[in-house]
Amino acid sequence: MRPDVEAMKADIEQSVALLRRRLDWDVALRKLDELNARVEDPTLWDKPEEAQAVSRDRSQLEAKINTVKAMEQDLEDGVMLAEMADEEGDEGTLEEARVLLRGIKDRAARAELEALLSGEADGNDAYLEVNSGAGGTESNDWAGMLLRMYSRWAKAHGYEVTIEAYEEGEQAGVKSATILISGPNAYGWLKSESGVHRLVRISPYDAAAKRHTSFASIGVSPVVDDAIEIDINPSDVRTDTYRASGAGGQHINKTDSAVRLTHVPTDTVVACQAGRSQHQNREQAWKMLRARLYELELQKREAVAQALADAKTDIGWGHQIRSYVLQPYQMVKDLRTEVETSDTQGVLDGDLDAFMGAALAARVGETRGSSADA
Repeated sequence: MRPDVEAMKADIEQSVALLRRRLDWDVALRKLDELNARVEDPTLWDKPEEAQAVSRDRSQLEAKINTVKAMEQDLEDGVMLAEMADEEGDEGTLEEARVLLRGIKDRAARAELEALLSGEADGNDAYLEVNSGAGGTESNDWAGMLLRMYSRWAKAHGYEVTIEAYEEGEQAGVKSATILISGPNAYGWLKSESGVHRLVRISPYDAAAKRHTSFASIGVSPVVDDAIEIDINPSDVRTDTYRASGAGGQHINKTDSAVRLTHVPTDTVVACQAGRSQHQNREQAWKMLRARLYELELQKREAVAQALADAKTDIGWGHQIRSYVLQPYQMVKDLRTEVETSDTQGVLDGDLDAFMGAALAARVGETRGSSADA
């Protein structure tokens, strides 16, 4: 077997072995059998909430087991194809086998990271909120760039993106916006993105072509399952209605349909304007408020208050988690994990996996490489 193929085979086998250990393979198989038996028990469905929880647990565990099995089978097929091509001297087929094995290796690397998503709400959908910092048009434009970056990342991974609130900047970009990102493990991947993001570039709005520094903040909250009880005293919540602006449906700018909720004790503010009526926006805004308050509680439990502290401080120097430098050189660097890359355009187009993976691994005390450069 060719040395490069042998190396890829060894890497994939190592990843699969690690996934098996993390799953505690034999225990996982027994647990899946037990969950299958429970789902097939007709009496379980007398308790709908319990049935839904069991069905969800089964689906998640089955997906993890099937992922490992599929990688093992694909690895076997890829190695067999490579060996046959090598014996026959068929370079074209050998390259096909290499492509197949590289794909399996990438899947294995992502599966390793997803195995770390064991937090209470990691599997949930997520709300992502972007707010521009001081600096007017420059910061608004940067906030718009970040909104585009995360939307592209989400769509590239098969997630659905829905705009829940959107306030345009006066000349460009956005002052603030909230999007709902729906899909498996959305919150688990995005939760480490909360914080202040700093941009350094030659301003397209400066006739003197001077270098400018802009700031914008990102906040991420999990969508709270209805089974999770979040007690909110209605008297603690102030409700404001206003005329929606920016991207939206036919009612935008015509009625006071947008809703803003402020939880006074925590100074937590959410807004929604995506619905066609004030009633729809009010209902969605309450879901968003529950998500934000639940995220605050998760931060307390996990003792990771830094993201909360960042969200309550000025959006500026000393609080940023990542720098995006476009001038005088090209570099995106995460200030927590030291991961960096010179592919700034790729990052701004949504290539964030290296940063998210390193932050996720660091959060659970594991190590990863310090550079995202190829």
